[in-house]
Amino acid sequence: MPDARGLFLTFEGGDGSGKSTQSALLTEWLASLGRQVVHSREPGGTELGLELREIILHRRGYMAPRAEALLYAADRAHNIATVVRPALARGDIVIQDRYLDSSVAYQGAGRVLDPAEVRDVSLWATEGLLPDLTILLDLDVATGRDRLDDSRTRYDRLEAEAAEFHHRVRDAYLALAAAEPQRFLVLDATLPIDELSTRIRERVSDLLA
Repeated sequence: MPDARGLFLTFEGGDGSGKSTQSALLTEWLASLGRQVVHSREPGGTELGLELREIILHRRGYMAPRAEALLYAADRAHNIATVVRPALARGDIVIQDRYLDSSVAYQGAGRVLDPAEVRDVSLWATEGLLPDLTILLDLDVATGRDRLDDSRTRYDRLEAEAAEFHHRVRDAYLALAAAEPQRFLVLDATLPIDELSTRIRERVSDLLA
């Protein structure tokens, strides 16, 4: 369960769904309310995580799916132990771009591993920490690809996967949200940025209350 004194918020969604934009807007809004906010991401939320991020996303050549899943879990374990849990213990709000649901979707469904096993590895790595709220920005694969084409000069290993991979990822995300509706806020990522931000703030305000 999430630490009682802090608030742990995660953003999930396919590539190009706007997670970074919305997490930055939410961070700015909460800071304007005088809240202490820690912003993190996976992979790459720590110094060690930056090294793992380079290996996971940009290393050339084949990487076994189980090895990839375990590298994500290693990054996650270190990030939670050294950044997230200390912040929650201080009573801070942690906003994070991607968490264990990404592994279930990308390494579980995308790489065709057992999603339950991938989730169990992450729960072990993080000592069972789950977010208070997971904001899923849902976007069809074709639109996400168009957005990436407009913003990228190169794709990372996961972004470069075929459309079938990304369809499996999207389906997995929606299944996760359907299984835990109390934890997930699912939003249509094609909505205007301001409207998405407003809806996210409304849900977070309920948690703050």
